[in-house]
Amino acid sequence: MTLEIIILFTIILIVIFLFALEVFPVDKIAFFIMVSLLITNLISPEEAISGFSSPATITVLALMIIAIGLESNGVIDWLANGLKKLRGLPLFLMIPVFMFIAGGISAFINTTAVVLVFVKIIDELSLKYDIPSSKLLLPISFAGIIGGSFTLMGTSTNLIVNAVAVKRGVEKFSFFEFSWYGGIFLIITVIIVSLMAHFLPKNKKSSISNVYDLDEFITRGIVAKDSELIGKNIGEVFGSENEGIEVIRMKRAAVINEHPGKYTTLKEGDQLLLRCNIEQLIKLKESGDLIIIKKSDLKPGDQEEETEESLEENIQVVELLMLPNSPLIGKSIKTVGWYDLHGAVPLAIRKRRNFRNPGRRIFDKKSDDIELRVGDRLLVEVTENDLEHLSKMDNISILQEHQDIKVTTKWKRNLTFGILLLVIGLSAFSIFPILKSALIGCFLLIFLKCIDLGKIYSQVNWQIIFLLAGMIPLGVAMSNTGADQWISDNLLKLFDEKANFVVIGLLFFVTMFLSGFISNNATAIIIAPIAITIATSLKLDPKPFILAVLFAANFSLFTPVGYQTNTIIYGMGIYKFKHFLLIGGVVSIALWITATILLSGQL
Repeated sequence: MTLEIIILFTIILIVIFLFALEVFPVDKIAFFIMVSLLITNLISPEEAISGFSSPATITVLALMIIAIGLESNGVIDWLANGLKKLRGLPLFLMIPVFMFIAGGISAFINTTAVVLVFVKIIDELSLKYDIPSSKLLLPISFAGIIGGSFTLMGTSTNLIVNAVAVKRGVEKFSFFEFSWYGGIFLIITVIIVSLMAHFLPKNKKSSISNVYDLDEFITRGIVAKDSELIGKNIGEVFGSENEGIEVIRMKRAAVINEHPGKYTTLKEGDQLLLRCNIEQLIKLKESGDLIIIKKSDLKPGDQEEETEESLEENIQVVELLMLPNSPLIGKSIKTVGWYDLHGAVPLAIRKRRNFRNPGRRIFDKKSDDIELRVGDRLLVEVTENDLEHLSKMDNISILQEHQDIKVTTKWKRNLTFGILLLVIGLSAFSIFPILKSALIGCFLLIFLKCIDLGKIYSQVNWQIIFLLAGMIPLGVAMSNTGADQWISDNLLKLFDEKANFVVIGLLFFVTMFLSGFISNNATAIIIAPIAITIATSLKLDPKPFILAVLFAANFSLFTPVGYQTNTIIYGMGIYKFKHFLLIGGVVSIALWITATILLSGQL
């Protein structure tokens, strides 16, 4: 092993650690990869930025733009809204039907967008028809992930693996070349999940009172003028009847008390940072004794105006789910209060679970400046009139049953859907490569005014683009240093005289295990070159090996952090880690065995 290989392996281990523990956002990790490889002279400057011009990166960007057009013009809603007609089905039939539909749509449209639309629809069905959303959301996420393995455009991972294969001299995959595998995998997943649905939580509705562990809300309030709280101590006010409310921090006349005691007397204008549940929060707001403030530096002289405004408006409480590239990402609840939320007032935030700290659902007591991240939720007050304006904010999802937004015409919807079919047709019948087809689709969407460039700039998930651009040089570095050949040579010793199905099986297992903890794209970029080298050394057809990496990298079902849709579903607070580990684990083992048999049979 050379020094260069040791340095490269060290960088890869650091990257895996950063991905698994979510220490930094993925785009920052991508920049770390590029710079670290460049500084250590493992790649040239031209190779460091080669990911930005990679056909895989540009294709993913083009498909993202098409997905934005589909969502903006109501195509995804139109395709999914027919599910509401299935509300009369018994649950044991509803689960597989929903899964097959979600998987089918995800084969052609961004999986995350599809799952988010299903979240809204299932939420509405849960609230109106008492259908347990906890029995449907995880199955939908799994089906969307498996559905992405149907076609070449199903996920960015498929495109990346295909690009790596072509660069290494392997014949490119056709649009539907591996679809029959995906069909088998989806059927197996639907059967297993449907049979194991009784292990999912029971009677959990996607409503504001029970989707979240609402005893963990954090909010900020000010003691109002003429409030009955004035002159009372914290123990009197937030004890007994108001049990469950905790005063975390108090600010009085610019002096901050990090640990206010129960005998601290409250005064007019005191600003309190509170931990409480939703019932207590609404009770405090309606009493008028404590104003849930919009601005962090509200002066006592502003209290009367703020109180009158809050009492006069007919307001409701809704939750905003932070989606990738939301303009609120990176802002704290204090900062968000200064931004235009189209009339909405931020009340509280709830952090999603993460792998590094699965028990941590709220932010630190010592600070109210914790940043919003993907999967977090922001509780806001908004009038009915302002709700529609709020819904038009980029990259947020309102988890509420009455926000089907009509933002497009039927003509544009049909035109956008027709453009999608054109892109699929051009690629499927090998008239044009998928990159050329996707770029044509983007041009038509923009030229025919189905989407504007401003919306594209604001809604494209640039984190994924930078991740791809940053990870691709890692594959170049593996080739430059000979790391892929070194790994292959050592694996060949391990695989010596082993049957083909053992080699395929081990490759699939390792890839699937890694993808459960780090990005599926990152996993594919690391493992795909190794798989091709192994196949070449064994003088076997490399395509089954490549497909093993492609499928295994996508099938990160046994943890909630390997795939974005699982992370979002997990962040809603309905499921625990064990649900993914149990059900996703059983599905993963079944898919591993099935894929090993099918793929090794092609050798």
